[in-house]
Amino acid sequence: MASETVLVDEITYPSKITTTKPLSLLGYGLNDMVIHFLQVKFYTIGVYLDPEVVGHLQQWKGTPAKELEEKDDFFDALISAPVEKAIRLVVMKEIKGAQYGVQIETAVRDRLVNDDKYEDEEEAALEQVVEFFQSKYFKKNSVITFHFPANSPTAEIVVSLEGKEDTKFVVENANVVETIKKWYLGGSGAISPSTISSLASNLSEELSK
Repeated sequence: MASETVLVDEITYPSKITTTKPLSLLGYGLNDMVIHFLQVKFYTIGVYLDPEVVGHLQQWKGTPAKELEEKDDFFDALISAPVEKAIRLVVMKEIKGAQYGVQIETAVRDRLVNDDKYEDEEEAALEQVVEFFQSKYFKKNSVITFHFPANSPTAEIVVSLEGKEDTKFVVENANVVETIKKWYLGGSGAISPSTISSLASNLSEELSK
């Protein structure tokens, strides 16, 4: 029997979550930074995927994990595979929602500008995301979940704060949604190398079955 939970740093993640169907934890890691020789851990990341994703990645069957890690086209295929995905962040270092909102805004805007996809609609959608996070305060163990349905260009963001009801926001701009996925899952351009390494390792194993 596979373990019911996975420890990511000191945070416990369920090995499966059920949204419309069961999703498996196929990648995890940290968003951290070394500041003056000290490792500062901001949040852990868990990537849940519909196991059917493996069917969309067959051309990489037999590729060693280390090689997959370097292949951005593999991660592009993972991002565009028409299966349900969820990314769960658990906060380790307290942060104001406004600060996290600015991080998302900067990361997404820079990538969209780079891809020549940053128009008024994208700007407006990003402003709404920033506004959603603005008033929140993330203590340790607060949870932010991005849920990407299988065949929809939308994303639902769910914030779970201790002692409060979950709050939700739906991002409807396809370019912004795609770029949030790239921020977390986009191979060499992603925010967390440890998460990319873990995805490569677990998906390589799934592909070899």
